[in-house]
Amino acid sequence: MKIALASDHRGFEFKKRVTTMLTHLGHTVKDFGTTTSTESVDYPDYGLKASRAVGSGECDRGILICGTGIGMSLVANKVKGVRAALCHNLYTVEMSRRHNDSNVLCIGADVVDEELLEQKVKLWMETPFEGGRHARRVDKIMDAENGSGI
Repeated sequence: MKIALASDHRGFEFKKRVTTMLTHLGHTVKDFGTTTSTESVDYPDYGLKASRAVGSGECDRGILICGTGIGMSLVANKVKGVRAALCHNLYTVEMSRRHNDSNVLCIGADVVDEELLEQKVKLWMETPFEGGRHARRVDKIMDAENGSGI
């Protein structure tokens, strides 16, 4: 899969680890920044670029990292076609894929240790969407983007 990856300054070091991990798992990574350092930057600048790549189909999925993951999840869910999930533990990671078909994973670098980071990414990448009744629900979410639905 082709994975869009982005972080702000607080997620910069984790993004490097995730890049290495995804590459070892056989995925292609497209890095949308920040690419320079841990110098302060604005997370929407990078999160929007990566999210738009997922929403347009340029990338299959995306992983966004900031201090808490909250800012990146807010930004990502503004982009049509994106179903971003801010996951706090392995259960929410798994359910975000199985039941919600999340295509963007948001992670808080300040609230997750390195071991859990790797477990989250691996589980999210490997967990399939169950479809069935969950597909109907995801379709309703996607309909809301177009102003239709309930």
